[in-house]
Amino acid sequence: MQNKGFIRVIAVLLTLICLFYISFSVVTAIYNNKAKEYAAGDEAKYKHYIDSISTEKVSWWYYTYQQCREMEIGLGLDLKGGMNVMLQISVADVLKSLSNNNPDPNFNAAIAAAQAAQAGNNDFIASFYDEYRKIDPNVRLSAIFSTFQLKDKITPRSTNEEVIAVLRNELNSAVDNSYNVLRTRIDRFGVVAPNIQKLEKDGLISIELPGIKEPERVRKLLQGSANLEFWETYKLDQLIAKLDAVNNALAAANASQATDSVAAETPVTEPAPAATDTTATAAAATGDSTAQSLKAKLQKEESDAEMMARFRKQNPLLSLMNYTQAYGGSPVIGIVNKNDTAAVNSMLSSKIARDILPSDLILRWTVKPIDEKQTMYQLIALKAGKGGKAPLGGDVITDARDDFDKLQGSVVSMTMNAEGAKTWEKLTRDNIGNAIAIVLDNQVYSFPNVNQAITGGSSQITGGFSPEEAKDLANVLKSGKMAASVTIVQEDIIGPSLGQEAIQNGLISFLVALVLLMAYLIIMYGWTPGLIASFGVICNLFFTVGILASLQAVLTLSGIAGIVLSLAMAVDANVLIFERTKEELRAGKNMKSAVADGYKNAFSAIFDSNLTSIITGVILLIYGTGPILGFATTLIIGIATSFFTAIFITRLIFEAGLNRGKFNNMTFTTAISRNFLTDTHINFVGLRKIGYICILAVIAVFVVSFFTRGMNQGIDFSGGRNYVVRFEQPVSPLEIENMLEPSFEGHSLSVITITSSNQVRISTNYRIADNGEEVDREIETKLYEGMKSLLGDTTYEEFSENMIQSRQKVGPTIADDIKVGAYWAVFFSLIAMALYILLRFRNIAFSAGTLVSVAFTTFSVVGLYSLLYGVLPFSMEIDQNFVAAVLTVIGYSVNDTVVIFDRIREEKTLYPKRDLVTSINSALNSTLPRTINTGQSTIIVLLCILLLGAESVRSFAFAMLFGVIIGTFSTLFVATPIAYEIQRRGLAKKAAKEAAAAK
Repeated sequence: MQNKGFIRVIAVLLTLICLFYISFSVVTAIYNNKAKEYAAGDEAKYKHYIDSISTEKVSWWYYTYQQCREMEIGLGLDLKGGMNVMLQISVADVLKSLSNNNPDPNFNAAIAAAQAAQAGNNDFIASFYDEYRKIDPNVRLSAIFSTFQLKDKITPRSTNEEVIAVLRNELNSAVDNSYNVLRTRIDRFGVVAPNIQKLEKDGLISIELPGIKEPERVRKLLQGSANLEFWETYKLDQLIAKLDAVNNALAAANASQATDSVAAETPVTEPAPAATDTTATAAAATGDSTAQSLKAKLQKEESDAEMMARFRKQNPLLSLMNYTQAYGGSPVIGIVNKNDTAAVNSMLSSKIARDILPSDLILRWTVKPIDEKQTMYQLIALKAGKGGKAPLGGDVITDARDDFDKLQGSVVSMTMNAEGAKTWEKLTRDNIGNAIAIVLDNQVYSFPNVNQAITGGSSQITGGFSPEEAKDLANVLKSGKMAASVTIVQEDIIGPSLGQEAIQNGLISFLVALVLLMAYLIIMYGWTPGLIASFGVICNLFFTVGILASLQAVLTLSGIAGIVLSLAMAVDANVLIFERTKEELRAGKNMKSAVADGYKNAFSAIFDSNLTSIITGVILLIYGTGPILGFATTLIIGIATSFFTAIFITRLIFEAGLNRGKFNNMTFTTAISRNFLTDTHINFVGLRKIGYICILAVIAVFVVSFFTRGMNQGIDFSGGRNYVVRFEQPVSPLEIENMLEPSFEGHSLSVITITSSNQVRISTNYRIADNGEEVDREIETKLYEGMKSLLGDTTYEEFSENMIQSRQKVGPTIADDIKVGAYWAVFFSLIAMALYILLRFRNIAFSAGTLVSVAFTTFSVVGLYSLLYGVLPFSMEIDQNFVAAVLTVIGYSVNDTVVIFDRIREEKTLYPKRDLVTSINSALNSTLPRTINTGQSTIIVLLCILLLGAESVRSFAFAMLFGVIIGTFSTLFVATPIAYEIQRRGLAKKAAKEAAAAK
């Protein structure tokens, strides 16, 4: 092998990088265990311990514990937990916007009353209408909402009922817009596999974000309304006299209030008692210079405090803002400590200040502090335009991106539409020499001075941003402006839905599978090849986890699916190499040549199968969201590392041993495998008609099942109800799920820990299409009866009123647009894969055979879930985990098919005069050991997960297990026969043309 030195360097560097990033997870795990030991179950003590070490350097003599937590491997909600946020979209803001901010006092009073009523879970629009009719029984809503924006929907003659119908449609559109904006922001933020749910109550959206370590950053991102505005500004010089007047007026008002207070009281003055303590007298007589110095210092501090109090009394505004020291040509009218901002706001919004300051003056704080201690904020003077609005709004922004400027550092570059560019040019031309403030959600991000008119509609937002802050700001602007403001009304920390027991079971099943896999390789290929192949698989797993850690990706259940597939492909590559090496040994070559040629001849098949799967992964990464995104990330990384370990790492080990004369006695066989499928002569082409009959029978059974049984859709697809239940003692979610399963048989049911170990959230799609109090009571009765052994003497009424903390009816977790995106992602990946196979093999038959084979495999997996749900003793729901399993099966089937087609191509190249049937049968028989061995090794892993793993992953393992079996069958009896049929017809047409030409 050439470039051995380069490969060694790459391997060493990759190992060191992976060790470096994995070390952060190891360090945090060590300190988390120490915190648990210290806390002994006390959550407050645990948090105190973690907080106390957050700034201590605990890794590599440089990184603090907090930094280690930020760089550890993130786990998804289904493995570790994360944030659960309930967002309330302001329906009042939507109605005000639809009315064009109508100033009618009755309208605004009705809005305020409806806002108060919404706390009771009432329909906001109905509450608004009822409150409006209380104020004005003869109200005509068309007079309020017949605006230019709604001119095609509401006329002055529209009835109240017609107006309300329009308002409901507009509200739904506003919520949908906000939902889409939030989805875009979350995807661009980099959160993998989030759950976003639109709830039944007006304007409520529930969001679960796995593995989040910066909750404050997420809060800002979610609540930002992207309300961007460009304001003209005042200069301090223009306002300083008025600020002095406000300061003096406030001081006079304070003095007047103090005088009134003194006059109303009758103070009593008593003489101070004489000092008679002899000890104190002696101490005073013998006091040293230190005591005198301390006394003088205290007296000075007391004097300074009295002076400051007197100064604040005489200058209430100046003492907090100190505007006299600001630059007169700047729009900054004060620099204020964050603890004093509320007091300044109160003074400047008082009637005294409003009567003195200009009516078009608007004051806004800067978004970031200006000092190292993060305590001092600037107050910026804005100048309002017509109607008190900004001259230019953010709706003209067509693109925004984070950028880097040599002078300003991280900035956000913006592009405006034609209308905005025209307004921007006029605004900058009119304000040459002045500052224009860029305000987002009422916070000033920057206020650059205008040196010349800016044409073309391009601009930048500067403000000393960090790269992360610039990226977040660009995402908010680019995602679009939400129709209304959003506030977080509930926030929880989600516990791992697998539970500690399930995680332990998963680890046990994975370790057992790994040991059995290594044993299988040793049994089939001998000690030396088996151990080397096993080492390659372990290296692949290590590199995959290390790269995921370096990318700070979040590992989810669907991500594990990608890792499982990549491990199967790593074994597949080693099996391909070993089988080709055995063929070379049987041809009489020596060990060194046989190993070299084995790697050489297996390379094209390994390359093709890996590249087609990477093509699938890349397109899924582009088009996918949620579980598909997590699957694609780990799949691409795992395939790349499996290719590196199988082709280069294991070969380095073999060549090193052979050069030292240690591996010359290898046979790549054992007593068990020596004659295993070595000289088969199965007529696969001749059996194709039997295969067709079996395939049609399978399709018929599944089609009947689809029409008679349908699919068991999980809450991810069908929606459902959520109940948060709090117990007096810690409970196991798996135990509760087992208790409730008989009561909800035939319907999806999931239980996860939320916030603390004694609180769970129960989700079910039981009677999701039904509404009414009787349905809720029926479900709650089932919950009460099912969990009665945990409730003690608690009555149903106590359970319903006290233990159920919240009730929600949830719409489908995967929205229609996400489902459509997933379908398109899979479709485009298959098309791209087929095009690659067409370019690589130059034969349409191979492309068609691959597509039909994969489609049949996928259909069979889905059909089996329709046929067997409710029969097997574990969940068989169509949910996000099932989507991940289907994608994994697709990748495995493609891999298997490509390898066989590559051998067919090789047979036709080596023996061009052979007939097509002989070439295909020879290729299938020669690759049969590889097909069976890789299938068996994958089945071993999946059986361990199915039998030993957590309940929540058994459905996933079963789907993959069946997919591997049906995929192997499909490759032999669907893909290859279809390719043969197409090629045979092509050869027949070619022969007919040649015969006709000969005549």
